[in-house]
Amino acid sequence: MNALDIKDLVKDYGDFRLNNVSFTLPSGFIMGLVGPNGAGKTTIINTIMNLVMKQKGEVKVFEMDHQKQEVEIKKRIGFVYDSPTYYEHLTLNQLKNIIAPFYENWDEKVYKGLVDRFELPANKLVKKFSKGMKMKGAIAIALSHHADLIIMDEPTSGLDPIVRREMLDFLRNLIQDENKSILFSSHITTDIEQIADYITYVLNGEIVFSKNKDEVFEQYALIKGGNELLNHHTRKTLIGVREGEFGFEGLTQDVNGAKKLFGAEVIYDRASLEDIMFFTKMSSLN
Repeated sequence: MNALDIKDLVKDYGDFRLNNVSFTLPSGFIMGLVGPNGAGKTTIINTIMNLVMKQKGEVKVFEMDHQKQEVEIKKRIGFVYDSPTYYEHLTLNQLKNIIAPFYENWDEKVYKGLVDRFELPANKLVKKFSKGMKMKGAIAIALSHHADLIIMDEPTSGLDPIVRREMLDFLRNLIQDENKSILFSSHITTDIEQIADYITYVLNGEIVFSKNKDEVFEQYALIKGGNELLNHHTRKTLIGVREGEFGFEGLTQDVNGAKKLFGAEVIYDRASLEDIMFFTKMSSLN
C-alpha cells in the first residue's frame, strides 16, 4: 500500500500555479520534498492536508480520498510545521491536554517517552522555549497518537547543527517501523541526502523528478572541462552550464551519452542534490 498517491494536482493562485503535480510515496519510506523557496512545497503539503482546496487532480492518503475521508485520514497523520503554532502562554503539558482528546489512539506513555528523550521541560511556558525545543515539542505531540504518516514542512530550518542532527537521527530510527512513512519538506539538501529514500524535486510549481534517491545520483553527474569543448552540440547534452576563466562546469542526466561525446577530455564528478537543483534552475531561466 502507498502512503500517498498524488495525481495531476492543480492549484492556481493566479501568480503561482501547481501544475499537474504527480508523485507516489510507498509505505515504510521517507520522501524528501525539495525545491527553492516559493517552488510549491508548502502548497503541496497544505493541499494534502486539505488546508487549501485543489482545483483539479487526485490526492489519496492510505488509498483513501483526502477530502471524502478526511477525518479518518487525519487520525493517522502527524503534522509538523516549520514554525509550530502554539498558545505560548501555556506549558507543553497544558497543550498536550488540549490536543490529546482529539485522538482516540493517543498514547500517554509514548508522549512522556518523547518528552524525556528530547529533554523537554514539559511544565515550562512554551514562550520560553528555544526554536529547537519548540520543534521537539511539536514532534512529541505529533507522534504520540501512533501516526502512520508524518508530514513535516521544513522541520530543520533555522535549527542549530546539533539539534538538526538529533532530529535526523530520530527520523531515521523512526522509519525502522516499516508501517510508518515520512514526507519531509526541506530546502536543506544535505538533510534530504542523509535520510530520504525517495526525492521529489519541485520547481516553479512543477515536478522535475520523483525518484528513488539512488536512481537520482546514478543518473546525474557534474562535468568539468575546458571552454573549447563547448559548442552548440555539446551544450545540448548539458543541463545548465557555468563558464569561467579556466573552464566550464555543467550537469548531465545522461552520463553514458556524455562519456561518448566528451570521452576522457573532461572530469566526471558525483553531483550533489544542491548541484542538481542549481543547474536545473539555471536551465529553467534560460
